Amino acid sequence: MTDAIADAISFFRLSCGRWRSQRSSHHLLHRRAEAGGSWIEVVELAADDPRLIAIATLHGQDPAALVGGCRVTWNASMAWDKAGEAHEGDSLFGLIPTDASGRTGLLLRDRGYAETAPVAGHFAMDERDGLLLTTSYETMNSLERFSFAGPNVRLRTSTVEGLSNTASFCVETRILASEVASAAAPSAPATAAPLSPLGW
Repeated sequence: MTDAIADAISFFRLSCGRWRSQRSSHHLLHRRAEAGGSWIEVVELAADDPRLIAIATLHGQDPAALVGGCRVTWNASMAWDKAGEAHEGDSLFGLIPTDASGRTGLLLRDRGYAETAPVAGHFAMDERDGLLLTTSYETMNSLERFSFAGPNVRLRTSTVEGLSNTASFCVETRILASEVASAAAPSAPATAAPLSPLGW
């Protein structure tokens, strides 16, 4: 990306659309790498969307502080999947900035990935306009960094430390309008829900 990204909600808006993701996950305990891929759709939600208001209320936050959010839907598979096993789902999340620039704050989700209960994490943008997402659980911590290599290419690195230690790298390519009619969820490998806090 040649243009600066002003704040986190702008980063999420740039992420809206449909994406194909190719992933390499490294399972540190097993000392093995696993390939995967996924189909992802990100849809923007307005700050006054009733679903975001409900999530903010659930987390004990002021809904008026919301600046927006997204609904993420994914369909994925991994190389180690058993026959008939698939990974699909959706998640809602809202952003509440904690600084005037809108570059750091709270990320409120309707569900966690290490547990099904709602969970609150943190977002922060770094000096290169990458977006960092962190979430802490009782038994593990996750960190993801998203960045744009171009308007239609997004890179993602993630680590999970705790009961399951993994490190992953993803290259995500936007499905352009001309491709949408023929786009479908991949039958090839993809990202299993537990490997990404947002499922995307």
